[in-house]
Amino acid sequence: MTTIAVLGAGKIGEALLSGLLASGHPCAELMFTERHPERSAELTRRYGVRAVEVAEAAKLADALVVAVKPQDIEPLLDELAGTLAAGKLVVSLCAGLPTSLFEGRLPEGTPVVRVMPNTPMVVGEAMSAISAGRHATKEHMALAEGMLGAVGKVVRVPEAQQDAVTALSGSGPAYFFFLVEAMIDAGILLGLPRAVAADLIIQSAIGSAKMLRDSGEHPVALREAVTSPAGTTIMAVRELEKHGVRAALLAAIEAARDRSVELGRAHEGGSR
Repeated sequence: MTTIAVLGAGKIGEALLSGLLASGHPCAELMFTERHPERSAELTRRYGVRAVEVAEAAKLADALVVAVKPQDIEPLLDELAGTLAAGKLVVSLCAGLPTSLFEGRLPEGTPVVRVMPNTPMVVGEAMSAISAGRHATKEHMALAEGMLGAVGKVVRVPEAQQDAVTALSGSGPAYFFFLVEAMIDAGILLGLPRAVAADLIIQSAIGSAKMLRDSGEHPVALREAVTSPAGTTIMAVRELEKHGVRAALLAAIEAARDRSVELGRAHEGGSR
């Protein structure tokens, strides 16, 4: 059984620990690092997983999952560079950071797998895209895939596509939440109580997502099935098109992709 250390126990790091435990990974083969003692104590009480220092994690774990914010990566890499043994797998969950950054700062030959997860990981429904670094083998990719599979669905993509993945699915939940928020406000505008509007929209979103996943139908076909000639839905769709909602989404996701590229470039000077 692989010993796994999660470096950074925020929401995503905690969700991964919880998912691994639920999938049957032994508690004794898991550990985490966390800067705040209160948070460490809370997670240890909740899951029984031990908190360790970064140097200890680098020594004991077979695989290290880096789940810190991109702006916190530099001091972590400095610490790992002097303690990590060559050959240990590093799995990065840091948005926008390329595998070359880790490969340039960590011991020569360190296998790195880049992952772009999203926040539905906290309910076991993440969409994670993984990419291999220069030294990651099929076995390393399978190990990363198994880890992420404990908290949702996993797809393999070339690293060149990771910025697009970040914009589409990494940030994607926020777009859905934004849309749901607007639709609830519309319900209130039409005279519905907030709680009723929220129930109507949230359940509609859940049902629609299951139809998309399970029916195999194209989204256009599913939308057309709701859109009767001269009915209410086509009037609403006309207004959405009139106000450029489709174009706004395309522009928003493109802007998110560009920001992901910028995040990676901001750390280019740190690699050797």
